[in-house]
Amino acid sequence: MNAHARWSGRDNLARLRGFVTDFAALLDRTADEATILAQGGPLLSTLIAVDDWLPPEYARPHPERYQQYLLHCDSGERFSVVSFVWGPGQATPIHDHTVWGLVGVLRGAENVETFERDAGSAWAHRAPPRILKAGEVDAVSPRIGDVHRVSNGVTGVVSVSIHVYGANIGAVRRHTYSAEGEAKPFVSGYANTTLPNLWDRSGRN
Repeated sequence: MNAHARWSGRDNLARLRGFVTDFAALLDRTADEATILAQGGPLLSTLIAVDDWLPPEYARPHPERYQQYLLHCDSGERFSVVSFVWGPGQATPIHDHTVWGLVGVLRGAENVETFERDAGSAWAHRAPPRILKAGEVDAVSPRIGDVHRVSNGVTGVVSVSIHVYGANIGAVRRHTYSAEGEAKPFVSGYANTTLPNLWDRSGRN
């Protein structure tokens, strides 16, 4: 269960540092996507189980659109860790990823709609929309289902999710889609220009 302790001025970045270290070790052991998702999911679950490590500047909402903050990118760009911040009523368009990904909700909830092409090449729901709650983890990839739309799953509050992707996701050329199936290429970039300093061991963390 998510403790919702939140940031209190104490540096708890050791949790995130441990996660990226463990995830890098996982990728050192295997390049098999199914194994990465199966073993990486519990790592992400552990990270989001306690909510006291995300600095507030990487959980700040924007009044008009959701925010995507880079928290860490592997030096070989094998994976990236991103916080998504959803203000009330905010949502993505229908979009793809082109790489594997893990999504864990840290605060609030996400409404997730998954899509597949129908006979006329428009996008149709693969399954009923579902709510991903705090502490829960989901996976995406071209192999298991890569096209979805996500929105804030809680009315009137900010939700935050932590995403791990099999690339530097802010630099990946991807697509948004109209409901009719028309594709529009995009590269998301990031909302931030600085990163959390995970590697300063001079304090308690």
